[in-house]
Amino acid sequence: MTRPADVVIIGAGIVGASIAWHLARAGCRHVVLLECEPRQGMGSTGKSMGGVRAQFATDVNIRLSMHSIRFYRDFDQTLGHPAGYRAQGYLFLATRAAHMEFLRANHRRQRVLGLREARIITTAEAKEMAPPVRMDDVVGASFCPTDGFVDPYSVMQGFTLRAREMGAELRRGAEVTGIERDSSGVAGVHTRDDFIPTRVAVNAAGPWAASVARLAGVDLPVTPLRRTLVPTEDCPELPRTLPMVVDMGTGFHFRPEGLGVLMAWNDPGEQPGFQTGVEPGFIEKILEHAVSRVPALAEVAVNPKRAWAGLYEVSPDHHAILGEAPGVPGFFLANG
Repeated sequence: MTRPADVVIIGAGIVGASIAWHLARAGCRHVVLLECEPRQGMGSTGKSMGGVRAQFATDVNIRLSMHSIRFYRDFDQTLGHPAGYRAQGYLFLATRAAHMEFLRANHRRQRVLGLREARIITTAEAKEMAPPVRMDDVVGASFCPTDGFVDPYSVMQGFTLRAREMGAELRRGAEVTGIERDSSGVAGVHTRDDFIPTRVAVNAAGPWAASVARLAGVDLPVTPLRRTLVPTEDCPELPRTLPMVVDMGTGFHFRPEGLGVLMAWNDPGEQPGFQTGVEPGFIEKILEHAVSRVPALAEVAVNPKRAWAGLYEVSPDHHAILGEAPGVPGFFLANG
């Protein structure tokens, strides 16, 4: 048994690392960050597309994202470590009148909450921003220039390095096997090799959050869902300054990545689960959507072996689940 911890954080990806840094910065003396894998970033963090946007439909997501984007903007200066934040924007392309109604309603809400940079634009304006993209069926669009991309792995590293400098402890290969409770709430966290006494445990386990919550007797409605990303080879026809382009008609979206582009598409037939293999059929489907929206991609090579899949942690309302779990004092959730 090791000495008691002020807080034990279960999951050392970008969320857990952020919590560790914020706690250490606030003066929390002994924070223990647990990573079940041999190294950090092997879960969702290292497989993310890295998009950050405030163009959401609900107050809480808009507010959280506005705060996050300001934080990423200043990350390099605040932490002395690169976040890779590129403010190239998100461009949502509406192909039906219903899409435009949705975008306009979102825009009104975003303006009320202080997101002044977002705007509704015409098809012609969208074409100027993304000349290689086919727009003959686009009826309008929305764009926010402060949306963009970050490097999640680098952000995670920055949080972890600075948290450890302030006294936080990182344990790799520390799979959590139990959460001990007593009449006061959380009493400690068991790993395969140790027991850490603590009165505060934070669930930051990403797609595995539900199984960690069960260890504390909590039913957490979070499920894993595979998302596959497909990079192209070099693509000089597409400018490196393109925004994240989202086709609302199909869900296909892409952004510049290296000398090519990184493509994604949310397959409506995907079922929840922990599968992370790349299906050959998926590659064919996403390429159909890609070439339809960006004809120049027909001439760009794609190596299926370079594609990868990660896991989203999905909550029923697509909002984060944050705060102390009801009925279990000291067990906090940072999920969804």
